[in-house]
Amino acid sequence: MDRTLLLISTLLALVGAGWGAVSLHRGTRTWWTLVLIGGAFVVQLGFLKLRGDMRGACPLRDRGEILVFLAWSLTLFYLVVGRPYRLSLVGLFTAPVVVVFQAIAMWPGVMSSQPERSLGVDAWREAHAAVSVLSYGAFALAAVTGVMFLVLDRQLKDHHLQSGLFRNLPPVRELLAAVKRLLWMGQGLLTLGIFAGAMMSHRGGWSHLIAAVAVWIFYGGLLLWQQWRGVTGRRLSMLAMVFFMLSLGVFALV
Repeated sequence: MDRTLLLISTLLALVGAGWGAVSLHRGTRTWWTLVLIGGAFVVQLGFLKLRGDMRGACPLRDRGEILVFLAWSLTLFYLVVGRPYRLSLVGLFTAPVVVVFQAIAMWPGVMSSQPERSLGVDAWREAHAAVSVLSYGAFALAAVTGVMFLVLDRQLKDHHLQSGLFRNLPPVRELLAAVKRLLWMGQGLLTLGIFAGAMMSHRGGWSHLIAAVAVWIFYGGLLLWQQWRGVTGRRLSMLAMVFFMLSLGVFALV
């Protein structure tokens, strides 16, 4: 049942991306991308609840569950941030990332088919894992929005001003503002996750917490650099992408 729900949410995200691409090619906007990704989000919640019931804890016990939780977090931030900042087109860029994460999670051997029930759950450990992975959703969407910024920046430089993508993308300044806000949101959540990690039992070692602190330092350095010295939009977008890709190495410790 859990894999069926995961397959349904993946298909909804895939159809949402396809529908958005067709609408973009026609030079029109559509609500269907938002609706379909919203449907994927609801099904993701059903999957996570089911796995949580099986585990008796937050479903973050193997790489497959982490990837789905990360996909859910990315979808959540898209739904929350997309509309206020007029970034509904972000769905066209977000949905493929969700599909990739969940397709990997469904790959044989990545996610346990018979999850073991957790005993002696540590509330601080659960909070550390959940909030930290949630922060990655903000960092992921910052990277996706950074890709949009770089695409629009390239179109402006190449004078492709009549393309369907150019006409539908938000202004450059809105994309850049969204990247900054998402980075700050992710940094704030990761700070809370690290605090919870410091409070939890460390019988299993300190590797996860040390890795989280390293990610926090990288993103914190980027934000301080941007705040005090200023960073060009192109460089900030590229670093948001690079940092997110590098930070995924944290999950190798699972």
